[in-house]
Amino acid sequence: MPVDVGVAAVAAAHAAGINFYDTSPFYGITKSETVLGEALKPLPRDGIIVATKVGRYGQDEFDFSSGRVSASIVDSLRRLGLDRLDIVHCHDVEFGDAAQVCEQAIPTLLDLKAQRVIGAIGVTGYPLPALDKVLAAAPKGSVDIVLSYCRGCLADHALDAAAARWTAAGLGVINASPLSMGLLTQRGPPEWHPAPAELKAAARAAAAVAADAGFDIADLALRDALAVPHVASHLVGCGSPEVVEANVRAARAALARAPPAEAAALDAVRGVLAPVLGTTWPSGRPENGGP
Repeated sequence: MPVDVGVAAVAAAHAAGINFYDTSPFYGITKSETVLGEALKPLPRDGIIVATKVGRYGQDEFDFSSGRVSASIVDSLRRLGLDRLDIVHCHDVEFGDAAQVCEQAIPTLLDLKAQRVIGAIGVTGYPLPALDKVLAAAPKGSVDIVLSYCRGCLADHALDAAAARWTAAGLGVINASPLSMGLLTQRGPPEWHPAPAELKAAARAAAAVAADAGFDIADLALRDALAVPHVASHLVGCGSPEVVEANVRAARAALARAPPAEAAALDAVRGVLAPVLGTTWPSGRPENGGP
Protein backbone atom coordinates (compact mmCIF):
# COMPACT_ATOMS: atom_id res chain seq x y z
CA MET A 1 0.00 0.00 0.00
CA PRO A 2 1.43 3.44 -0.89
CA VAL A 3 2.05 5.61 2.17
CA ASP A 4 -0.22 8.40 0.93
CA VAL A 5 -3.14 5.98 0.49
CA GLY A 6 -2.71 4.65 4.02
CA VAL A 7 -2.52 8.16 5.44
CA ALA A 8 -5.64 9.14 3.52
CA ALA A 9 -7.45 6.05 4.82
CA VAL A 10 -6.74 7.04 8.44
CA ALA A 11 -7.85 10.61 7.74
CA ALA A 12 -11.09 9.31 6.23
CA ALA A 13 -11.64 6.99 9.17
CA HIS A 14 -11.11 9.79 11.68
CA ALA A 15 -13.47 12.06 9.76
CA ALA A 16 -16.09 9.30 9.88
CA GLY A 17 -15.81 9.08 13.67
CA ILE A 18 -13.48 6.08 13.95
CA ASN A 19 -11.02 6.64 16.80
CA PHE A 20 -9.51 3.18 17.40
CA TYR A 21 -6.47 2.25 15.30
CA ASP A 22 -4.85 -1.17 15.57
CA THR A 23 -1.37 -1.97 14.27
CA SER A 24 1.66 -4.18 14.89
CA PRO A 25 5.38 -4.32 14.06
CA PHE A 26 4.53 -7.52 12.17
CA TYR A 27 2.11 -5.87 9.76
CA GLY A 28 4.15 -4.96 6.71
CA ILE A 29 7.25 -5.64 8.83
CA THR A 30 6.98 -2.23 10.58
CA LYS A 31 5.35 -0.44 7.61
CA SER A 32 1.92 -0.39 9.25
CA GLU A 33 3.23 1.42 12.32
CA THR A 34 5.25 3.83 10.19
CA VAL A 35 2.27 4.76 7.99
CA LEU A 36 -0.06 5.09 10.97
CA GLY A 37 2.49 7.31 12.70
CA GLU A 38 2.55 9.60 9.67
CA ALA A 39 -1.26 9.65 9.56
CA LEU A 40 -1.57 10.49 13.26
CA LYS A 41 0.61 13.62 13.06
CA PRO A 42 -2.20 16.09 12.21
CA LEU A 43 -4.81 14.39 14.40
CA PRO A 44 -5.61 15.34 18.01
CA ARG A 45 -4.10 12.79 20.41
CA ASP A 46 -6.93 13.03 22.93
CA GLY A 47 -9.82 10.79 22.00
CA ILE A 48 -7.71 8.53 19.78
CA ILE A 49 -6.97 4.98 20.90
CA VAL A 50 -3.84 3.38 19.47
CA ALA A 51 -3.16 -0.32 19.92
CA THR A 52 -0.02 -2.13 18.86
CA LYS A 53 1.56 -5.47 19.67
CA VAL A 54 4.70 -7.20 20.88
CA GLY A 55 6.09 -10.68 20.38
CA ARG A 56 5.62 -11.27 16.65
CA TYR A 57 8.06 -9.69 14.22
CA GLY A 58 7.98 -11.93 11.14
CA GLN A 59 6.14 -14.87 9.65
CA ASP A 60 8.02 -17.26 11.93
CA GLU A 61 9.72 -14.82 14.30
CA PHE A 62 8.34 -14.83 17.82
CA ASP A 63 10.07 -13.48 20.91
CA PHE A 64 8.22 -12.69 24.13
CA SER A 65 11.33 -12.19 26.25
CA SER A 66 11.49 -9.16 28.55
CA GLY A 67 14.35 -7.55 26.65
CA ARG A 68 12.70 -7.91 23.26
CA VAL A 69 9.36 -6.64 24.57
CA SER A 70 10.98 -3.55 26.09
CA ALA A 71 12.90 -2.80 22.88
CA SER A 72 9.78 -3.36 20.80
CA ILE A 73 7.82 -0.77 22.79
CA VAL A 74 10.59 1.81 22.28
CA ASP A 75 10.63 1.10 18.54
CA SER A 76 6.83 1.26 18.25
CA LEU A 77 6.65 4.59 20.07
CA ARG A 78 9.27 6.00 17.71
CA ARG A 79 7.54 4.76 14.54
CA LEU A 80 4.14 5.94 15.73
CA GLY A 81 5.45 9.30 16.93
CA LEU A 82 3.80 8.86 20.33
CA ASP A 83 4.90 9.07 23.95
CA ARG A 84 2.39 6.49 25.17
CA LEU A 85 0.41 3.54 23.84
CA ASP A 86 -3.21 2.99 24.82
CA ILE A 87 -3.18 -0.79 24.32
CA VAL A 88 -0.34 -3.27 23.85
CA HIS A 89 -1.18 -6.86 22.95
CA CYS A 90 0.98 -9.95 23.12
CA HIS A 91 0.63 -10.94 19.47
CA ASP A 92 -0.54 -14.43 18.42
CA VAL A 93 0.35 -16.09 21.69
CA GLU A 94 -0.36 -19.57 20.33
CA PHE A 95 2.94 -19.43 18.44
CA GLY A 96 5.02 -18.42 21.43
CA ASP A 97 6.36 -20.08 24.53
CA ALA A 98 3.37 -19.73 26.87
CA ALA A 99 5.63 -19.58 29.93
CA GLN A 100 7.65 -16.77 28.34
CA VAL A 101 4.47 -14.85 27.52
CA CYS A 102 3.20 -15.13 31.09
CA GLU A 103 6.48 -14.86 33.03
CA GLN A 104 8.33 -12.28 30.94
CA ALA A 105 6.21 -10.40 28.40
CA ILE A 106 3.19 -9.65 30.57
CA PRO A 107 5.21 -8.67 33.69
CA THR A 108 7.31 -6.36 31.51
CA LEU A 109 4.15 -4.75 30.17
CA LEU A 110 2.86 -4.43 33.73
CA ASP A 111 5.98 -2.45 34.65
CA LEU A 112 5.45 -0.17 31.64
CA LYS A 113 1.81 0.23 32.60
CA ALA A 114 2.86 1.33 36.09
CA GLN A 115 5.11 3.92 34.41
CA ARG A 116 2.14 5.10 32.28
CA VAL A 117 3.96 4.23 29.08
CA ILE A 118 1.08 1.92 28.15
CA GLY A 119 -2.54 1.89 29.16
CA ALA A 120 -4.00 -1.61 28.83
CA ILE A 121 -2.53 -5.06 28.26
CA GLY A 122 -4.03 -7.58 25.85
CA VAL A 123 -3.44 -10.98 24.32
CA THR A 124 -4.34 -12.01 20.79
CA GLY A 125 -4.67 -15.28 18.94
CA TYR A 126 -6.82 -17.56 16.83
CA PRO A 127 -7.28 -20.72 18.96
CA LEU A 128 -9.52 -19.86 21.89
CA PRO A 129 -7.97 -22.55 24.16
CA ALA A 130 -4.55 -20.91 23.69
CA LEU A 131 -5.97 -17.60 24.87
CA ASP A 132 -7.62 -19.29 27.87
CA LYS A 133 -4.31 -20.97 28.71
CA VAL A 134 -2.47 -17.65 28.86
CA LEU A 135 -5.27 -15.97 30.81
CA ALA A 136 -5.15 -18.74 33.41
CA ALA A 137 -1.35 -18.64 33.78
CA ALA A 138 -0.75 -14.89 33.61
CA PRO A 139 -0.41 -12.88 36.83
CA LYS A 140 -3.87 -12.39 38.27
CA GLY A 141 -5.54 -9.25 36.96
CA SER A 142 -2.69 -8.45 34.57
CA VAL A 143 -4.59 -8.85 31.30
CA ASP A 144 -7.26 -6.31 30.41
CA ILE A 145 -8.26 -7.27 26.86
CA VAL A 146 -8.59 -10.39 24.72
CA LEU A 147 -8.55 -10.21 20.92
CA SER A 148 -9.40 -13.12 18.68
CA TYR A 149 -9.89 -13.11 14.93
CA CYS A 150 -12.11 -15.00 12.49
CA ARG A 151 -13.99 -16.57 15.41
CA GLY A 152 -16.91 -14.13 15.56
CA CYS A 153 -18.20 -14.20 12.00
CA LEU A 154 -20.73 -15.78 9.66
CA ALA A 155 -18.58 -18.90 9.34
CA ASP A 156 -17.66 -19.34 13.02
CA HIS A 157 -19.56 -18.26 16.12
CA ALA A 158 -17.21 -19.83 18.66
CA LEU A 159 -16.44 -16.36 20.02
CA ASP A 160 -19.99 -16.00 21.35
CA ALA A 161 -19.48 -18.27 24.37
CA ALA A 162 -15.86 -17.25 24.92
CA ALA A 163 -16.71 -13.55 24.89
CA ALA A 164 -19.47 -14.09 27.44
CA ARG A 165 -17.01 -15.91 29.70
CA TRP A 166 -14.25 -13.32 29.31
CA THR A 167 -16.60 -10.38 29.81
CA ALA A 168 -17.92 -11.96 33.00
CA ALA A 169 -14.30 -12.12 34.19
CA GLY A 170 -13.95 -8.37 33.65
CA LEU A 171 -12.07 -8.46 30.34
CA GLY A 172 -12.70 -6.37 27.26
CA VAL A 173 -13.20 -8.40 24.09
CA ILE A 174 -12.20 -7.43 20.55
CA ASN A 175 -13.48 -9.32 17.52
CA ALA A 176 -11.00 -8.93 14.67
CA SER A 177 -11.49 -9.86 11.04
CA PRO A 178 -15.26 -10.37 10.93
CA LEU A 179 -14.79 -11.00 7.19
CA SER A 180 -12.48 -13.92 8.12
CA MET A 181 -9.40 -12.52 6.36
CA GLY A 182 -11.26 -12.07 3.09
CA LEU A 183 -13.05 -15.41 3.15
CA LEU A 184 -16.44 -13.69 3.45
CA THR A 185 -16.09 -11.36 0.46
CA GLN A 186 -17.19 -11.46 -3.17
CA ARG A 187 -13.56 -11.54 -4.28
CA GLY A 188 -12.74 -14.44 -1.97
CA PRO A 189 -9.75 -15.09 0.26
CA PRO A 190 -6.10 -14.54 -0.69
CA GLU A 191 -4.07 -17.49 -1.90
CA TRP A 192 -2.40 -17.98 1.48
CA HIS A 193 -5.65 -18.23 3.44
CA PRO A 194 -5.38 -21.28 5.75
CA ALA A 195 -9.05 -22.33 5.64
CA PRO A 196 -9.64 -25.91 4.49
CA ALA A 197 -11.01 -26.50 1.01
CA GLU A 198 -14.55 -27.31 2.14
CA LEU A 199 -14.82 -24.01 4.03
CA LYS A 200 -13.53 -22.01 1.06
CA ALA A 201 -16.00 -23.79 -1.25
CA ALA A 202 -18.92 -23.07 1.08
CA ALA A 203 -17.89 -19.41 1.35
CA ARG A 204 -17.81 -19.11 -2.44
CA ALA A 205 -21.27 -20.64 -2.65
CA ALA A 206 -22.54 -18.31 0.07
CA ALA A 207 -21.12 -15.28 -1.73
CA ALA A 208 -22.92 -16.37 -4.90
CA VAL A 209 -26.21 -16.77 -3.02
CA ALA A 210 -25.79 -13.28 -1.56
CA ALA A 211 -25.02 -11.79 -4.97
CA ASP A 212 -28.02 -13.51 -6.55
CA ALA A 213 -30.18 -11.85 -3.89
CA GLY A 214 -28.62 -8.47 -4.68
CA PHE A 215 -26.30 -8.21 -1.69
CA ASP A 216 -22.57 -8.24 -1.01
CA ILE A 217 -21.67 -11.04 1.40
CA ALA A 218 -19.24 -8.68 3.16
CA ASP A 219 -22.13 -6.40 4.13
CA LEU A 220 -24.11 -9.37 5.42
CA ALA A 221 -21.06 -10.62 7.32
CA LEU A 222 -20.61 -7.25 9.02
CA ARG A 223 -24.25 -7.24 10.06
CA ASP A 224 -23.85 -10.72 11.51
CA ALA A 225 -20.63 -9.86 13.36
CA LEU A 226 -21.97 -6.66 14.88
CA ALA A 227 -24.67 -8.76 16.53
CA VAL A 228 -22.12 -10.93 18.37
CA PRO A 229 -22.75 -10.26 22.08
CA HIS A 230 -20.20 -9.19 24.70
CA VAL A 231 -17.82 -7.61 22.18
CA ALA A 232 -16.45 -4.13 22.85
CA SER A 233 -15.05 -3.49 19.38
CA HIS A 234 -14.80 -5.04 15.94
CA LEU A 235 -11.69 -4.59 13.79
CA VAL A 236 -11.97 -4.44 10.01
CA GLY A 237 -9.12 -3.70 7.61
CA CYS A 238 -9.43 -0.30 5.89
CA GLY A 239 -6.62 0.10 3.39
CA SER A 240 -7.99 3.05 1.42
CA PRO A 241 -10.52 5.87 1.80
CA GLU A 242 -12.89 3.96 -0.49
CA VAL A 243 -12.75 0.86 1.72
CA VAL A 244 -13.25 3.03 4.80
CA GLU A 245 -16.35 4.58 3.23
CA ALA A 246 -17.75 1.17 2.25
CA ASN A 247 -17.16 -0.31 5.70
CA VAL A 248 -18.63 2.67 7.51
CA ARG A 249 -21.69 2.57 5.28
CA ALA A 250 -22.13 -1.17 5.88
CA ALA A 251 -21.61 -0.84 9.64
CA ARG A 252 -24.15 1.96 9.95
CA ALA A 253 -26.67 -0.03 7.95
CA ALA A 254 -26.00 -3.07 10.11
CA LEU A 255 -26.86 -1.15 13.27
CA ALA A 256 -30.38 -0.64 11.94
CA ARG A 257 -33.01 -3.33 11.56
CA ALA A 258 -32.42 -5.36 8.40
CA PRO A 259 -34.97 -4.81 5.62
CA PRO A 260 -36.91 -8.00 4.81
CA ALA A 261 -34.93 -8.73 1.64
CA GLU A 262 -31.61 -8.40 3.44
CA ALA A 263 -32.79 -10.51 6.37
CA ALA A 264 -33.87 -13.22 3.92
CA ALA A 265 -30.51 -13.07 2.13
CA LEU A 266 -28.67 -13.36 5.43
CA ASP A 267 -30.75 -16.41 6.39
CA ALA A 268 -30.00 -17.99 3.02
CA VAL A 269 -26.27 -17.38 3.42
CA ARG A 270 -26.33 -18.83 6.92
CA GLY A 271 -28.03 -21.91 5.49
CA VAL A 272 -25.25 -22.42 2.95
CA LEU A 273 -22.58 -22.05 5.64
CA ALA A 274 -24.37 -24.19 8.25
CA PRO A 275 -22.64 -27.48 7.30
CA VAL A 276 -19.19 -25.90 7.81
CA LEU A 277 -20.03 -23.54 10.68
CA GLY A 278 -17.17 -23.54 13.17
CA THR A 279 -14.70 -25.24 10.82
CA THR A 280 -11.21 -24.16 11.87
CA TRP A 281 -7.61 -24.56 10.80
CA PRO A 282 -4.41 -25.34 12.74
CA SER A 283 -2.64 -22.34 14.25
CA GLY A 284 0.34 -22.24 16.59
CA ARG A 285 2.16 -24.80 18.69
CA PRO A 286 0.22 -28.01 19.38
CA GLU A 287 0.98 -27.75 23.10
CA ASN A 288 -0.76 -24.36 23.23
CA GLY A 289 -4.17 -25.77 22.41
CA GLY A 290 -6.14 -26.40 19.25
CA PRO A 291 -8.62 -24.10 17.52
